[in-house]
Amino acid sequence: KGFKVGWIGTGVMGAPMCGHLMDKLQPPTLVYNRTKSKAQTLFDKGAEYKPVHEIAKEADFLFLMLGYPHDVEAMTLGPNGIVQHMKEGAILVDHTTSSPKLAEQIYEAARERGVGSIDAPVSGGDIGAKNGQVVSMCGGDQEDFDKVLPLLETYSKAAELMGGTGKGQHAKCINQIMIATTMIGLSEAFVYSEKAGLDQRKWLDLIGGGSAASFSLTSYGPRMIKRDFEPGFYVEHFVKDLGIVMDEAKQMGLSIPGTAGAHQLYQALAANDGGRDGTQAILKVHENLNNIELPARDPEKKA
Repeated sequence: KGFKVGWIGTGVMGAPMCGHLMDKLQPPTLVYNRTKSKAQTLFDKGAEYKPVHEIAKEADFLFLMLGYPHDVEAMTLGPNGIVQHMKEGAILVDHTTSSPKLAEQIYEAARERGVGSIDAPVSGGDIGAKNGQVVSMCGGDQEDFDKVLPLLETYSKAAELMGGTGKGQHAKCINQIMIATTMIGLSEAFVYSEKAGLDQRKWLDLIGGGSAASFSLTSYGPRMIKRDFEPGFYVEHFVKDLGIVMDEAKQMGLSIPGTAGAHQLYQALAANDGGRDGTQAILKVHENLNNIELPARDPEKKA
């Protein structure tokens, strides 16, 4: 009780996550987004719009949900970064998927000012954010995590401290490795089933009850049937995430060819004006490779 929340970045996922926090704990909340209108749902709940430096000065818990590591670096570090304006005892929670090294740099800068820092990338996409059911993968000090956990739980079905600073980002890398190869398999299954003459809705329902079941299949399969490529998670952000994975793997001396192949396919999609599509638009790459285009169908209507 008596704490103030700041939230910077109210896009597809940030706005609903912040909304759940406001609904359940009702703290005074300060928000900022480059496009102010994207925070309208939060203004309707009572949030106040302020510049980032003012938010940093006032917030006890300051959350970030930005697009790219360079956005996070510019926002947090240096003489004009928000860390330099945060009050002693406050905690910064970065939900952006970023690099473990940057998380460590932010932690060190924050610690010099007596500020806590938690790297906390999330998984679950727009559906998880809207339902308050994301998974928060955290790195940092146990004491800071314990303080912020009740806030994370307002929009997370699970929130876990994976270890010290940067370990949340490493856990998110694992998450993206799993999703990347699963999405490639799902997309290839669609073009295979089309050529084989199978009813897309029937096999999706049937296989979704077996060992090939996955979040990607149940959440994105129906969108692919409809050719609904609206973003729950942007392709350009996924390419960024996989680039971080590949950089970390290189530093570790790891060979991860499945993820490398997925990265290349998603880069191809982004290069063909698909960067602002959702990740399920990978179907278009496999269609182009095979010179076919699946018709849009009603996912609820079986033949």
